[in-house]
Amino acid sequence: MTPPPATPLAVTGLHGRTALVTGAAGGIGRACALLLATAGAKVRAVDLDADGLSDLAARATGLAGVVEPHVLDLTDLDAAEDAAAGTDILVNNAGLQHVSPLEDFPPDVFHTVLTVMLEAPFRLIRGALPHMYGQGWGRIVNISSVHGLRASAYKAAYVAAKHGLEGLSKTAALEGAPHGVTSNCVNPGYVRTPLVEKQLADQARVHGLPEERVLAEILLKDSAVKRLVEPEEVAGAVAYLCGPAAAFVTGTSLVLDGGWTAH
Repeated sequence: MTPPPATPLAVTGLHGRTALVTGAAGGIGRACALLLATAGAKVRAVDLDADGLSDLAARATGLAGVVEPHVLDLTDLDAAEDAAAGTDILVNNAGLQHVSPLEDFPPDVFHTVLTVMLEAPFRLIRGALPHMYGQGWGRIVNISSVHGLRASAYKAAYVAAKHGLEGLSKTAALEGAPHGVTSNCVNPGYVRTPLVEKQLADQARVHGLPEERVLAEILLKDSAVKRLVEPEEVAGAVAYLCGPAAAFVTGTSLVLDGGWTAH
């Protein structure tokens, strides 16, 4: 197995910026919120998990910026759009997963996944753009996935949502460019998060494998680098896209997949 990476370097330069991060109570969202606060941003941390948000805010004590917890259900689309008003940086990260064959896939679950992972990002972008356009600067970062570029069986809703997010992000890039607003996707492979950990039993069931074999034989099968991505690595890519070195980067997908899509 490939050894884990070194801790990413801290970033600076976001003092005076307000960032909104969805799904911020854990995993990728938590890492993004902490790194953006380290860089000096005021972070609106959005999630349903009030306890997780409180712990996040406590961990942010002493950083250059601050983390403000906002308990929000992203299926309340009007509230999501309102929450994005006045933000300089928007990180659409919140996600759900359900593993099931298409013929058995629950329609209500499909609807919820598309609502949280595609329609809510649209509404959040819609809410953030007036302020971004007004000041001539903004950064939209959509946490997509290798599944925004490649499909996997048994993940109809997730794959559909991530493919849609790629198109939404590119449209925002084209419309935002004259106003100083960039929009990009970050596309990790499997990340060490509760979302991935919860998949192991489901993947074992649909593939007929023991759970202990799922990571190597299913999740990491197509990755040249045989380990999970760390949340901090994804956060580092997000921070790069928000910083001055990425001012000319827009409408693209920054892939952190360990060589998966090189096949």
